[in-house]
Amino acid sequence: MSRIGKLPIELPGNVEVTLNSNNLVKVKGPKGSLETQVDRDILLTKKDGQLVVGRPTEQKRHKALHGLYRSLINNMIIGVSQGFKEQLELVGVGFKATATNNTLELSLGYSHNIFLALPKEVSASAVTEKGKAPVIILESIDKQLIGQVAAKIKSLRKVEPYKGKGIRFVGENVRRKAGKTASK
Repeated sequence: MSRIGKLPIELPGNVEVTLNSNNLVKVKGPKGSLETQVDRDILLTKKDGQLVVGRPTEQKRHKALHGLYRSLINNMIIGVSQGFKEQLELVGVGFKATATNNTLELSLGYSHNIFLALPKEVSASAVTEKGKAPVIILESIDKQLIGQVAAKIKSLRKVEPYKGKGIRFVGENVRRKAGKTASK
């Protein structure tokens, strides 16, 4: 049995889960609502404030889908009740970020500023404190979407291994390389 898939999903009191006959799962909570289409072979049952995900057989495909859909539904429930948050820091001289009206303006040492339009489901804010690297804070109820947006922002200026300049997650450990050594 799948270790992830067999765990029941606890439903908080402020979250409402609706299961349709064609396996469409709708989750509604205080932060918003999400929905996803679950494979027709996966069995969903709701009882005693818990949602249980099951599979019909021990086929490799069913085993894979069992854990996958349990994780996806659990992330939806966490998203609509608490939300997800990602923090990216810009390390480098002159790197700046400003967020206005779902548009992120980034100054990353190129000859031009980069304007990035964000999806309406993701809200962004930029914090700049004196003596510290600027931080971009992304918030959303959709874990997959916020991860995709964060990866896109990181790809605009990848962290280089010699000086450590670039965009990284807050607290991310960057492996540094030794530069050239002076010869005698």
